[in-house]
Amino acid sequence: MNVKCSGTTTYKENGSFMTESHRPDQRIAVIGLGYVGLTLATVMAEVGYDVTGVEARQDVADLTNTGQPHFAESGLSASLSGVVGANKLKATTTLDRTDPFDVYFITVGTPLDSDGIARLDMIERASTQVASHMGDGALVVLRSTVKIGTCTSIVRPILAASGKRFDLAMCPERTLEGRALEELRELPQIVGAESHKARDRAASLFGKLTNTIVRVSSLETAEIIKLVDNTSRDVQFAFANEVARVCEAFGVNAMEVISSGKLGYKRTNLPVPGLVGGPCLEKDPHILMQSLKLAGLDLEVTRASRTVNERQPRETVGFIATEINKRSFGDAFKVAVLGLAFKGVPATDDLRGSMSLKVLEALETFVAAKSISLFDPVISHRVLSQHVRGEYAYPSSIHEAVEGATVVIIANNHPHLAEMKPAEMLRRMAPNGFIYDYWNHFSSLSASELGGSYFAVGNIKRVLA
Repeated sequence: MNVKCSGTTTYKENGSFMTESHRPDQRIAVIGLGYVGLTLATVMAEVGYDVTGVEARQDVADLTNTGQPHFAESGLSASLSGVVGANKLKATTTLDRTDPFDVYFITVGTPLDSDGIARLDMIERASTQVASHMGDGALVVLRSTVKIGTCTSIVRPILAASGKRFDLAMCPERTLEGRALEELRELPQIVGAESHKARDRAASLFGKLTNTIVRVSSLETAEIIKLVDNTSRDVQFAFANEVARVCEAFGVNAMEVISSGKLGYKRTNLPVPGLVGGPCLEKDPHILMQSLKLAGLDLEVTRASRTVNERQPRETVGFIATEINKRSFGDAFKVAVLGLAFKGVPATDDLRGSMSLKVLEALETFVAAKSISLFDPVISHRVLSQHVRGEYAYPSSIHEAVEGATVVIIANNHPHLAEMKPAEMLRRMAPNGFIYDYWNHFSSLSASELGGSYFAVGNIKRVLA
């Protein structure tokens, strides 16, 4: 039981009372130092917690201990260097060499397997690792995105099998890549738990980061919130892409339809059409749908939205291939793909779930180009060449990428990709070439400025057959 006493929560355990002061929850282990784990560990260390990051990849642990992040994230390099230098954060590849912690955050990935099913093996391994290492009374917080019921059906039984007492909470990560450090301090933190005590402990932890803690009634509620948040965005983007298809069918500019329709009209707030992917949006709707299969429910809107967004790369490359055939380039033409990260605003170097890579796959299927060049404003050609399979050229600048290209494809929304206007691109490109823009970077330009060699999603300027 628990009682409130002068603003302090007092817990009765084993017949004796203890206050929060006896449970300082100062020593934290973060299991998994990917995007979610490393940013959380860094900010937790900044606000004063003693943090140990546990990462199976030796190279990532080593980099972390030198204060260097293994991915691009605004402000992370300086923050990580600061907390490592102050001995508030260190990394290790195993828990075995450390004493038990007060709190364990599980932040490992749950990617889709080859059949499109969310993998939970890393959650199981992390939970087993925590169960064998934790002391009596530890707080375990799941931060990963999981199928509904994972806390109850997978994490809790593994922890309980240890015979130790523990508190379990679900506090889903909801930060935007490129703004993670800011949003960890600004966004409301969702806290779901199976007891008041666990909820209070988790809320107290996050209370040092942000002023807004949203306590929800159960673990499942917190699990669902994360999936609903991202799925709702996927549905909105899918409808924007449907609008683009409507406008293309009638030779109308989708950007004009969308921007004009919502101007001063608060009940419509449609986003810009474009490629929809990334480590969350290409995955979380599938996790939500898989969660409901056991209940015999089919989420029709969610499923249809994923279909719209997943087929877009092949559908749009189909138009590109048709335009190439119309212009009779022969077999010596070159294609430049600009922007390979899954998004450009805020900037990231994350290739997980990137629809740009799906565009690339479709190009290889439908387009017989002599060569394909890849350029990203954030990802170096060295990193690109390590992660993208195939024989590609890796120009070092947008100018080099565009020079002599027959087709230029702008595949993400990084602002750098809009610095060279279409007219200048076309001057540098091969004769009779054209540009296809997935993000309508130049929607503010007039039709006469764009000419007949610039196409964009929702603005292909012809009636489809």
